[in-house]
Amino acid sequence: MAIVTLLVQLISGAVGGNIAGNVLKRYSLGSVVNSIVGILGGGLAGVLLSALGAGAGSGGIDAASVIGNIVGGGIGGGVLLAVVGAVRNAMGKSA
Repeated sequence: MAIVTLLVQLISGAVGGNIAGNVLKRYSLGSVVNSIVGILGGGLAGVLLSALGAGAGSGGIDAASVIGNIVGGGIGGGVLLAVVGAVRNAMGKSA
């Protein structure tokens, strides 16, 4: 995985985490934590997409691979934020 690909996925993951936090207010963890969880989600999504062959594993940078990495990282960040927020809310209600 090229460093540019990873950076695009991490940045888009942070953006995706913050967008998900703004849309799903009850799962929001604050902007800093939303960014951190989004970065983790974007990185994980990038690794999974590369393992499945859907990422830009060849190292080439073209418009389609950059857009795919942005979408994959953003969705990964948003999904992980929703999961972490739901788990946090569930743990908070049981305590």
